[in-house]
Amino acid sequence: MSWDSELKDYIYYIKLEKKLSDNTVEAYLRDLRQMAEYLLSEFSIRKPEKVSSEHIEAFLAHLYDRGVEKSTQARVLSGIKSFFNYLMLNDRIKILPTEFIDTPKIGRKLPDVLSVEEIGRILAAVDLSQRFGHRNKAMIETLYSCGLRVSELIGLHISDLFFRDGFIRVIGKGDKQRLVPISDSAIRLIEFYLEQRNHLTVDAKYADILFLNNKGKGLTRVMVFHIIRELARKAGIDKQISPHTFRHSFATHLLEGGASIRQVQEMLGHESILTTEIYTHLDRETLRESLEEHHPLSEK
Repeated sequence: MSWDSELKDYIYYIKLEKKLSDNTVEAYLRDLRQMAEYLLSEFSIRKPEKVSSEHIEAFLAHLYDRGVEKSTQARVLSGIKSFFNYLMLNDRIKILPTEFIDTPKIGRKLPDVLSVEEIGRILAAVDLSQRFGHRNKAMIETLYSCGLRVSELIGLHISDLFFRDGFIRVIGKGDKQRLVPISDSAIRLIEFYLEQRNHLTVDAKYADILFLNNKGKGLTRVMVFHIIRELARKAGIDKQISPHTFRHSFATHLLEGGASIRQVQEMLGHESILTTEIYTHLDRETLRESLEEHHPLSEK
């Protein structure tokens, strides 16, 4: 079996069966092709069934020598493991070469958190006299109000808005849906933007997409990054700002305000609470204090 034929079947499998995002699929395919090229040049290996654990470890060492970050190494290994697990499940190989290969340990690298005052300054920096000022202000308020990923923001549909109930429907990773509360201020800003959106010539394909560009089509992730960083610059905020910063600030402020970690987990759409713990930088001391305060057998 050749790399090309197996990769083609594997990509079809993770797209339809695993329902991985397009970005993840593209990253896995790129990493696997890079490994195939390395194994061909270094070991003359032309078929996946000839790959051993030593070959994979050599490829990972090659990435390390090139200075590839541990987070990227971990992603590459995740894709490699997924690919060979697929081959094993479909009886293409008899021995799993990734079985005893450990994932590189990644230290916590947390993004900057914006204070409520800084978020207010960014919102105030929006020039409402500009054509898309109301759209930009509504986008930022929605990012912060609902803790969305940038992909979830640009994928929001008008039909996902349930303002009478105070919720929006969000399509997250793996096409999983969740209902997220939305603030009254975000609702007002979106409704005002929608009035202006009615005067925009909208491409029929994007008729139900909420946030549009000047051509009546959906926004890209890059556009949202650019808008936010420009507003942060105008607001005089000297931090590494991205759409993800608002999601992180959303979770942090909720926890500081007394929300439970389970509630935050549900609103963020995390499958595992461990992801939420890391994301909201809860340290061991905080967890211990919570245990001592609330556990019935603790000494108070």
